[in-house]
Amino acid sequence: MHAYQPTSRKTMSLKIVFMGTPDFAVASLRALQNTDNLIVGVITAPDKPAGRGKKLKQSAVKIFALKNELNTLQPNNLKDQEFQKELSELEADLFVVVAFRMLPESVWTMPPKGTINLHGSLLPDYRGAAPINWAIMNGDEKTGVTTFFIEKEIDTGKVIAQENLSIGPNESAGEIHDRMMILGAETLVRTVDAIASDLAEAIPQRVMNGLMRKAPKIFKSDCEIDWNLPAQEVHNHIRGLSPYPTAWTTISEKTMKVFKGKIAMNLVITPGQWMVNGNRLFVGCEDFGYELLEVQLEGKKRMEMKAFLLGSKQLFE
Repeated sequence: MHAYQPTSRKTMSLKIVFMGTPDFAVASLRALQNTDNLIVGVITAPDKPAGRGKKLKQSAVKIFALKNELNTLQPNNLKDQEFQKELSELEADLFVVVAFRMLPESVWTMPPKGTINLHGSLLPDYRGAAPINWAIMNGDEKTGVTTFFIEKEIDTGKVIAQENLSIGPNESAGEIHDRMMILGAETLVRTVDAIASDLAEAIPQRVMNGLMRKAPKIFKSDCEIDWNLPAQEVHNHIRGLSPYPTAWTTISEKTMKVFKGKIAMNLVITPGQWMVNGNRLFVGCEDFGYELLEVQLEGKKRMEMKAFLLGSKQLFE
């Protein structure tokens, strides 16, 4: 299934409320602002304390919205009646959601043309909070983006458009995120164009072919590296969690994050055993060795291996 391709220029524009928080959502907001549609409101997360000084940090979407003089709301509670009244008074035709929190039914049913969401997988596969990570961790060679109408159960609504995205054998979650961000924005604009033209055909997910794997939120315990697994599974695990939330292991009772590595197929080491060879560091897996390329020991900065071993080689002696 591919995104709708317009055959003629649309005759109407829509009043849109955009909801999103991180950088991933900014690309979509920017793309929508560059269309004939009118962004009448931007909903994003409240400012949060961050860093050692606990200074309030604005979301990436808020920073963009303020810079572009867009009407911005930051509700603590989406069910708050005053917020919903203010939202209703914007008289939007369509709500667009990208990387935001779950909406109450009283919100997503508000606009006459519905509420749509951009999701980072080929639904119905990988419903959930971390679709990019899980696709790479599972060794998939393909992922994609989906636009769909929001319904009561999360990520289950009728699909409007999908576009495929290949996953390279060494690509990280961060690299896929950046490519998907652009593809998603393009697909979203075409989707909004189809809705504005009354040409959007929404397909129930239950009639679509494909797997239905889950993509739940990832916790620290999920990120630990199991060196008893085959090297390819270890590689997928590391790149699927890079740069965030990041795979980790322990050495001399210290936690070490691993951002990048590669399989050493000409090397066989006991699983979990460390080996330093010059400026290179290897660990044994079930079948082959694995070379670590970028790491971060607790209390230290992220480093490439040569720099890391200059000050930490004693850990492996």
